Amino acid sequence: MDREPNRKSPLWTTPLVLIHDLHLLRRFVRIRRWIFSLLARMRISENTLMAILAVGIGLLAGFCNYAFRSGIDFFHRIIIEYGSRITGYSPYVWDTSRLWAAVFPVIGALMMLPLFVRYKEDMAFGFPRFLETVNLRGGRLPLRLMFTRGISSALTIGSGGSAGQEGPIAQIGGTAGSVIGHLLGMSEQRLKILIGCGVSGGVAATFNAPLAGVFFAQEIVLLSSFELSSFTSIVISSGMATVVSRAMYGDIPAFDVPAYQLVNPVELILYAVLGILCGCLAALFITGYSKTREFFSNLSVPPLWKPLIGGFLAGCVAVLLPQVQGNGYEFIEMALGNDLGWLLVTLLIVGKIAATCFTLGSGLPGGTFAPSLFIGSVTGMSFGFLANVLFPLQTATPGAYALVGMGAFLASVTHAPMTGIFLLFEMTGSYKVIVPIMLACAIGTAVARHFRKESLDTADLADKGIDLHTGREQTVLESIRVRGVMVRDPEIYPETMTIRQFMARTHSSRQVTFPIVTGAGELCGVVAIHDFLGVAFDPELLDRVTLGEMATGEIQTITSDDSLAEALQIIDCTTLDELPVVEPNKKKRVVGILTRLAITTAYNRAIMAQSLRS
Repeated sequence: MDREPNRKSPLWTTPLVLIHDLHLLRRFVRIRRWIFSLLARMRISENTLMAILAVGIGLLAGFCNYAFRSGIDFFHRIIIEYGSRITGYSPYVWDTSRLWAAVFPVIGALMMLPLFVRYKEDMAFGFPRFLETVNLRGGRLPLRLMFTRGISSALTIGSGGSAGQEGPIAQIGGTAGSVIGHLLGMSEQRLKILIGCGVSGGVAATFNAPLAGVFFAQEIVLLSSFELSSFTSIVISSGMATVVSRAMYGDIPAFDVPAYQLVNPVELILYAVLGILCGCLAALFITGYSKTREFFSNLSVPPLWKPLIGGFLAGCVAVLLPQVQGNGYEFIEMALGNDLGWLLVTLLIVGKIAATCFTLGSGLPGGTFAPSLFIGSVTGMSFGFLANVLFPLQTATPGAYALVGMGAFLASVTHAPMTGIFLLFEMTGSYKVIVPIMLACAIGTAVARHFRKESLDTADLADKGIDLHTGREQTVLESIRVRGVMVRDPEIYPETMTIRQFMARTHSSRQVTFPIVTGAGELCGVVAIHDFLGVAFDPELLDRVTLGEMATGEIQTITSDDSLAEALQIIDCTTLDELPVVEPNKKKRVVGILTRLAITTAYNRAIMAQSLRS
């Protein structure tokens, strides 16, 4: 008897937990009321408030970028630098110590295992999930995501995994904006803008390129949804984050880029060809990444083994090509400075793609931005060597082609040409690069979209049937099946029924559209109440005219397996507010009626459920 209360202890303690949370809720409500009353007394408009918040989020994103980069340096120092002192590992000496390149990413993955166990959901919260949450699920991001994604991504990059820091810092900055907006009780639309502010600030601080941060947030995260108010806030946040970055690291670009020179206008043809090459290679990269994710998803091993295997495979590539380790920024500068040979950069195209797919495809956290810049630079340099051999007097150095290839491949992979264009422009500070990079980015993006509709960041979502570009409403409607919403056992009448009998039956019916069936029970037409409005029947005709003669011959139906989005499209193309629902395998067998009101009700319930879960 004594054990019974203990066995049900969660039920006993629930009221106490609710009271505690209620006190916190009331405290937050009081703080919000005080803040907004203060703003009202100061006569601060909503746009001014958003600008003030953008300043704070930009500063916070700048400091988060500094902390994140410091974390990468810290883990690199304790894993690779200290490990090299103990093992004698040197990436450019061909001896048995090179094998340690396969061990360092595994060490990083092992250090990450507590996070995989304790925060499994956060570790699976990659950039695609981030985009889905921002655009389709209200943008509510937990505060701990800043730390779990930051520490785990720093471990991946610092231990030699082939990944970038831009995706994680975008998530960290976006989470900061989400938390601030959530605390202030902002609407979903304003919350999305604040997330964009954090994203732009994080990326701008990483590259010391405020315009690139703005267009990254607009094109990739907010899916090019432009509003002047949101654009202003994002610009302010990006600028403030850049100020913090320059105060910490100095006013220097992310890469030491030599002066760009267009030797001959005929070169533009070669840059167009380079754009085509980058577009094809980007489509191949997206496909390879998706296949690798699918391989690890279907791999029959315990989930915690997958990041270890992925780190080991990426390390095996690094044994042969140590340049693929980490974000590869130092090697990109070497490519831009013409300090490499043709065979090496050509091998690195395949090597970096493979290492990145193994690292990120296995579930190790990290971004794809830096690997895309790396692949683009070596692709452009390899192409530049060939161009110099074929047209020595009309072409610039291979480093110039590496520069353009870097932006073109990035634009092709992300399907974001403006981000690639402005990033290259800010890194070079030269107007001479604008025409070549615009040409290569536009062509590369078009080619990549031709072969792969989705970008690298949205390919995972597309595989799950999630289309970010359709918007939240469309996605919600596509997720609901007709069978769960339709009215079952509707009123169905035979085609031989007379008008008099029909009017007597429908006197008190709430249904306004009635399926008409044959003697075999197969659908042969539809009769709607509005067909009889304003029509005066001769009393003799009431017993002579049948429903089969009055029914509409062209029948629009849906199946019970269709989505509400498909059903709404059909309803919008008809004059009816109700549609007959038929069985998928028996197109003439009526199983229900779907009304426009039922679609609206189901949508509202789904939105409310999402809000409550958030």
